[in-house]
Amino acid sequence: MSVILNHRITGEGAPLILMHGVFGALENLGAIARKFHTNWQVHGLDLRNHGSSFHADTMDYPSMAGDVIAYMDEQGLDKACLLGHSMGGKVAMQVALQAPERVEKLIVADIAPVAYKAGHDAILEGMMRVDLASVRSRRDADKQLAEFVETLGVRQFLLMNLERIPNEDQPKDGSVYRWRLNLEAIDACYANLAAAPEGDTPYKGPVLFLKGADSAYIQEKHREEIYQLFPEAQLEVIDGTGHWLHAEKTDTFVALCQQFLTGKDAV
Repeated sequence: MSVILNHRITGEGAPLILMHGVFGALENLGAIARKFHTNWQVHGLDLRNHGSSFHADTMDYPSMAGDVIAYMDEQGLDKACLLGHSMGGKVAMQVALQAPERVEKLIVADIAPVAYKAGHDAILEGMMRVDLASVRSRRDADKQLAEFVETLGVRQFLLMNLERIPNEDQPKDGSVYRWRLNLEAIDACYANLAAAPEGDTPYKGPVLFLKGADSAYIQEKHREEIYQLFPEAQLEVIDGTGHWLHAEKTDTFVALCQQFLTGKDAV
């Protein structure tokens, strides 16, 4: 399997790299990519252990940032703008701290450069407890997952990771479906994902933090850490949105990003 991240490139122009959150994949930022590809060369990435990218036992922000830098090298991108949501925002921050010369501008969606308490225990347990050998449809998996995850929208998001196994690859236990992400590694390395990005030297380039007004991921108490690592940071709040601000108010989200990236209001 390739150690270069699975990706989708659309559009033409200056490079803009999109990075999804935990349990996600490049498709989760597809609506954003479609809004940008008329003026940007958009690179949607599956981060390691997610989507169709490679699986690895190691999963921390320096190694994940290294994956993005290796992808940029493979694509011949000396420098790019980065946009990351949640875990992807931490990866984007780590790239900027680790290799500031590779980052033109940075957009971080609803996450701060701080350590968080574990918040996905039920999701991880639920996904790992799904009896894949008995699943014959997404409805079957949803029924099992509902015992651990109450919210339908969250289950629908998680079940995007369920893929049908090609007939020739189906195992002897009769499984027809499998998880395409590496649940075992995500579970084992979850403390690393909850941790803060690592960096002793601030990234002095332009940074935009976007916060969902109804989300608690970016709080007033985080301002000190934000400005210590990103002294040129600015913060915009999108009313009427939670953690999934890019999906809940896509046009507003994109307009703020466009204004930041180009210095002009979106037309």
